[in-house]
Amino acid sequence: MGNMNMGNMMKQMKQMQKKMAEEQQALNSQTFVGESPEELVRATFSGDRRLTDVDIDPKAIDPDDPDMLNDLVMAAVNDGLAKVEKATQDTMGKYTSGLGL
Repeated sequence: MGNMNMGNMMKQMKQMQKKMAEEQQALNSQTFVGESPEELVRATFSGDRRLTDVDIDPKAIDPDDPDMLNDLVMAAVNDGLAKVEKATQDTMGKYTSGLGL
């Protein structure tokens, strides 16, 4: 009887691994857009945290204040990454909760 339970557990693990891979692939194909205050800079990411586009409004470019543009870009990038992280936790967290990952 122990072998039967082990066989069922292995089958369930394989099904879970397949479902996790499918959900990770779906997540990776999604697009996430981070925005700076006033939407002057937008940073677009794929679900696997790859920066795919940066859009900078010309109003954000002040030659007398280059630090402002740096701050806007960082804000947009951090916002985009936070959105990817939240979606990842929402999607994949059900598999990793309680595992200490």
